[in-house]
Amino acid sequence: MTRAEQQPLVTIAIPTYNRAEAYLPQALSSVCAQTYPKLDILVSDNASADGTEAVVASFNDPRIRYHRHKENVGGPANWDFCIRQARGEYFQLLNDDDLIDTDFVVSCMARVGENPDAGLIRTGTRVIDGGGRLIDISPNYVDGLDFAEFVLAWIDGRTAPYLCSTLFRTKPLQEIGLSSKHNLWDDVRTEFRIAAAHGRIDIPEVKASFRMHDNELTSSAAIRNWCEDSLELLETICALVPPHQKEPIWQRGLAFLAMFNYRIAVRLDASWTDRLAACMEVYRMLGRTPRVRRLLYEVARQNRMMNRIRSWRYGNAS
Repeated sequence: MTRAEQQPLVTIAIPTYNRAEAYLPQALSSVCAQTYPKLDILVSDNASADGTEAVVASFNDPRIRYHRHKENVGGPANWDFCIRQARGEYFQLLNDDDLIDTDFVVSCMARVGENPDAGLIRTGTRVIDGGGRLIDISPNYVDGLDFAEFVLAWIDGRTAPYLCSTLFRTKPLQEIGLSSKHNLWDDVRTEFRIAAAHGRIDIPEVKASFRMHDNELTSSAAIRNWCEDSLELLETICALVPPHQKEPIWQRGLAFLAMFNYRIAVRLDASWTDRLAACMEVYRMLGRTPRVRRLLYEVARQNRMMNRIRSWRYGNAS
């Protein structure tokens, strides 16, 4: 066999719903342009009504498998279908509005030999808006850290577990699956569970793009659901770390997740009274009061970010 034929097969799956005229062509283009030679590409259409099948067919790429659900099965079930249909030894779940650099897969696979049993390979991530403009950048500076240090690095903002910048080993992912109570922290919860059980390979360079926009499917989720999933995530993490590290990680993690949920509360597309009520719900459930200066900073930061996103949408529409 040739060297390319000997390389592991990598499945990249794109679960999609009604994004044929928006982001799906960009996401699929970024996958088809990969320089890695041995790809299996799955597009799982969640009963779209916008010509998704024709868009996928227009790529005329024999590596692409297209599946259309007869009815909308919901986002989590579509994710699960993609995972179960993976043929490759390695697997990526790429949301239909995200992107990967042309060398994402080849960069990940170049590091496999360091730890062939690692459950996942992660790169850094950039955050972009609807028009592809850079909002933020998150390199992955956690190479060599043990699991507890990896968790603390996430809390401190030195790494960010995004699906678009993660390549899973398929078997552990199929065994563990993607899950959380309200499907809000399923990706992060799964990454931590796999990293703790199987180890990970970390690449500092940014090789993927997470798209943030005001049509994000999770943006309208109730703040109570976010808080419940945050507590479930923290409980999962603390069950995975050594006993002597549980309490400090719980305390630091709770403070971090409380601020995360306060940010969601102030980002809600609602009146200030409703946002204040959402903040009170975060306090009631997580028991952490944010420092006033920090919260005001986060309000200003979130407003600037959302204004950039909205200005692109309305400017583009005009």
